Amino acid sequence: MSIDSTWLRCPNCMEPLSTVDVRVLGCAEGHRFDASKYGTLTLLPPRAPHTVGDSRDMLEARSRLLGSGVYDPIVRAVGDAAATGRSPASDHDDDSGALRIVDLGCGTGYYAAGLARRFAPAALLLVDRSPAAVRMAVRTLPGATGVVVDLWRPLPIRDDAADLAINVFAPRNAAEFARILRRDGLLVIVVPTDRHLAELRSLGGLLDIPTGKAEQVTAQFAGAGFAAVSRTPVEYPVSLDADQVRATMDMGPSAHHRADLDHAKGDVGLDVTVSVDVLLFRRN
Repeated sequence: MSIDSTWLRCPNCMEPLSTVDVRVLGCAEGHRFDASKYGTLTLLPPRAPHTVGDSRDMLEARSRLLGSGVYDPIVRAVGDAAATGRSPASDHDDDSGALRIVDLGCGTGYYAAGLARRFAPAALLLVDRSPAAVRMAVRTLPGATGVVVDLWRPLPIRDDAADLAINVFAPRNAAEFARILRRDGLLVIVVPTDRHLAELRSLGGLLDIPTGKAEQVTAQFAGAGFAAVSRTPVEYPVSLDADQVRATMDMGPSAHHRADLDHAKGDVGLDVTVSVDVLLFRRN
């Protein structure tokens, strides 16, 4: 079982978790949590909403698209932002010399894998509301700790647990992100611009993206104790083949609009614009 309890606290009483048996973690108050057969852990708070996050079909579609390399420039930009923000004076690696990285909304583990390659050795915590996502991410990064959480609620992660956190196209909880990062720790957030996949969106294939998203996120996190360090636009054209168009449609909440796109465009490729902002913050 590859679960590092030093990341974790109890979702019921907020006390630290530790290993009490081969597949069991627990706290001093007697709460116990069994690891799944996949080596992942579910730490949802009491009365958590009955949502499951991304489905297996959505994740498999995302894996197909990401595996094609379409978003590789975004992975590089996330790594570049983290590398730029790091300094020897502020690093606080664990006893093994590993940078402690948490992926908040890990999905398939694609972005965390890019950081793991760049900052090896790294201690990784992969969290998502979708059990299928956490399982897939841990298969991608077998040495990582994978936990099912509710990102909107108090996180079952200890105070000051991470040196670096990333949040890519995922829900954001500014106060909790600040709590789990050590002082001077780094946070990289990726948000789409209103030009992202605009060509596909114009066909009714995807949900709208409001303008000014980066500015809104920057203001939100400034109020939670983060200092904005940089904003890096990443924008480039890409030609999607028919399978990549279908995967783009099917990998997110717009999947139910797929019929509209198929009717409008048919089973062919499409030239689209990838456009995101990579935001780097430092915790005050």
